[in-house]
Amino acid sequence: MNPGRAAVALAAVVVALVLQVTVFSHVSWAGVVPNLVLLVVVATGLVRGAQAAMVLGFVAGVLLDLAPPADHVAGRWALALVVVGYVAGRVRQDVRPTAGSVVATVAACSFVGTSVFALTGVLLQDPALGVGEVLQVIAIGVFLDVLLTPFVLPVVMGTFRRLEPVRATA
Repeated sequence: MNPGRAAVALAAVVVALVLQVTVFSHVSWAGVVPNLVLLVVVATGLVRGAQAAMVLGFVAGVLLDLAPPADHVAGRWALALVVVGYVAGRVRQDVRPTAGSVVATVAACSFVGTSVFALTGVLLQDPALGVGEVLQVIAIGVFLDVLLTPFVLPVVMGTFRRLEPVRATA
C-alpha cells in the first residue's frame, strides 16, 4: 500500500472513530453503538484485499481500544478487527461485490468481530457479562452495522476504488 492510500485509509478510520465515540454514543441502543470502524475495515477488505484490511484492522483496533471511554483490556478490538479484515478480504477473492454480498459480508463480519470481542472479554473476565447479555450485544451490534451499511460502505469503497491505480488491459 503506498503512503497516499495508507493516509486516506487512516483518515477514514479516524473519522469513523471520532463519529463512533462522539455522535453515535448518544444514539446507542441498550448501550451498543454502530461500529463504524468495523465498517471501514470491511470496506478495505472488499476493495484492497485481506492483507491491507488486516493491517488497517490492527491499527484501527488499537485506536478503538485506546479511545475514551475504553473500559476493557486493550487489544481486544485489535484482535477482532484483524479477524474481520481477513474475513472481508477472503470474500473479495471469492465473490464480486454486489449489494447483497456486501450486506451479507457486513453482517458476517459484524457477527464475527463482535463475537471475538465479546468472547475475549468472557475469557479475560473483563466486564463480567453473562451469555444472555453477550448474545444480546452481538445481535444489536449486527443489526446496527447492517442498518448503516448503505450509508457508509458506498462512500468508503468508492473512495478506495478511486485511489486504485488504473490497470492496463491487453
